[in-house]
Amino acid sequence: MNISSTDKTFAIAITGASGAPYALRLIECLVASGASLYIMVSQAGQVVLSMETDLNIPGRTDAMQAWLTEQYKAKPDQIQVFAKDQWLAPVASGSGAPDAMIVCPCTTGTLSAVACGSSNNLIERAADVVIKEQRKLIMVVRETPLSAIHLENMLKLARLGVVMLPATPGFYQNPTSVDDIVDFIVARILELLDLEHDLLPAWGE
Repeated sequence: MNISSTDKTFAIAITGASGAPYALRLIECLVASGASLYIMVSQAGQVVLSMETDLNIPGRTDAMQAWLTEQYKAKPDQIQVFAKDQWLAPVASGSGAPDAMIVCPCTTGTLSAVACGSSNNLIERAADVVIKEQRKLIMVVRETPLSAIHLENMLKLARLGVVMLPATPGFYQNPTSVDDIVDFIVARILELLDLEHDLLPAWGE
């Protein structure tokens, strides 16, 4: 895997939608890029991580941070994990806003909360900060079918500049494994973050 080097800081929020492999592969790629990561995992996100992977990922933030650091061979303090009520985390304030934030996977409940600006937990507050500071927010929504409520929330956020990136992989690259399908979505995210990669060829190559 070859990912272009960066000195940027990205926030990653893992919520309770299906798609845990997308989140873990994204973390792996961003660590390889050299970026610093602020990671937040909802309680439902932890459930999905345990259901969709065979990895024994700890639930406590300090233990999860140590596990991710070891799992992806991150540098010391390259990964920081924050709890939902850790209001002194950098992402809770505009002065500590990351260069970009990715909600991956993103539930329609999180989508709704961000669209309303409710900021009831750190994930929602971090997204609110990124929007108000006019940084890039990418929401990897995973739901089907989509109701009018979901579509209206997506349209509302899209008009504010939020990137809607539904977890709907293409198949023109002729995937031969689940990993190939996961890489399709992660490659789209990396491109939106202006990071070069070799996860899959560009269209027409």
